[in-house]
Amino acid sequence: MSFVLPPLPYAKTALEPYLTEENIDLHYSKHHNAYVVNLNKFIDEGKVDGSKTLEEVILSSDGPVFNNAAQIWNHTFYWSSLKPGGGGAPTGALAEAINRDFGSFAKFKEEFTNAAVSQFGSGWAWLVVENGKLKVTKTGNADLPLKYSQTALLTCDVWEHAYYPTYKNLRPKYVETFLNSLANWDFAAANLAKA
Repeated sequence: MSFVLPPLPYAKTALEPYLTEENIDLHYSKHHNAYVVNLNKFIDEGKVDGSKTLEEVILSSDGPVFNNAAQIWNHTFYWSSLKPGGGGAPTGALAEAINRDFGSFAKFKEEFTNAAVSQFGSGWAWLVVENGKLKVTKTGNADLPLKYSQTALLTCDVWEHAYYPTYKNLRPKYVETFLNSLANWDFAAANLAKA
């Protein structure tokens, strides 16, 4: 069995003007696809058991195999964390949980923004559930909540290829735009309901 590049949940132009078609094409067709190609090479070389699920590969590997497998998972999750007409504030059970665990949506945004902007180098900012409570966390490189028994609800990719060339080196502006105009709170709410 080999892994395939999952389709985007929308057209490459769907997130404009916040993320351009060029930005999405570079990120999805080049970076995300490269991780899929690399992991399949590891299967061909006998370094990965092709009968395992992606999550099983992630949890049982390290080094280059882990990096490529985890980046497939992270990116697939990231694409679902975005949606045309997204952003703003969540509603329902997710809004209630955010208010309960952060005090307010404004406080959540502050913590999430700080995690995303302060991540040194490449990585991810996450909204997760851990022991029944929502929290913001960040991971470097390919690392992900799955390794820490956390349930991911939403992520913002802060590798430079996520926001170049649209935002150039302005990571804070990209994170602000993610929260205000792109975040898929319906996806996060669905993940919370399954947690």
